[in-house]
Amino acid sequence: MRECDEVGLVGVRRVDHFGCTVPDLEEATRFLVDVLGFEYLYSLGPFEDAGDWMQEHLGVDPRATIPENRFFRCGGQAILEVFQYTAPEQRLAVPRNSDIGGHHLALYVDDLDLAIDQLRAANVEVMGSATASRGPHAGQRWVYFRAPWGMQFELVSYPNGKAFERQSAQ
Repeated sequence: MRECDEVGLVGVRRVDHFGCTVPDLEEATRFLVDVLGFEYLYSLGPFEDAGDWMQEHLGVDPRATIPENRFFRCGGQAILEVFQYTAPEQRLAVPRNSDIGGHHLALYVDDLDLAIDQLRAANVEVMGSATASRGPHAGQRWVYFRAPWGMQFELVSYPNGKAFERQSAQ
């Protein structure tokens, strides 16, 4: 039983998965599997409804459809669910990080420089050069890159930990 002064959602343990919508499921699959090394797990769909199920349960236009969605695993645990929707008046612009609803997906790598070289060799748009963090994140280096559909990803690496982890361990 929870005490009155406890905060947060009961039983939350971890992030289960992250979902994103892409314009081309085949292109996304090639990128995630061949370039990033994700493991394809399975597909679901199609999903559509003549009533208001799509609007009520997913917050989309009631005539929206999901011809297929696919699930991928990264690093043995993180799951990425990738949708391809059709919908009346569907917005096609990819949100920037500064836009409401903007987002990015960060991937940890052991060797940031090698990973950047591999992305560039695969003709992936790497945004700038690696940046060394400061303050509580000192010890971390990172760089953003874009998927073929414009979604931003980030590579991070901190093989010796971050400053805030070292300080809290003392």
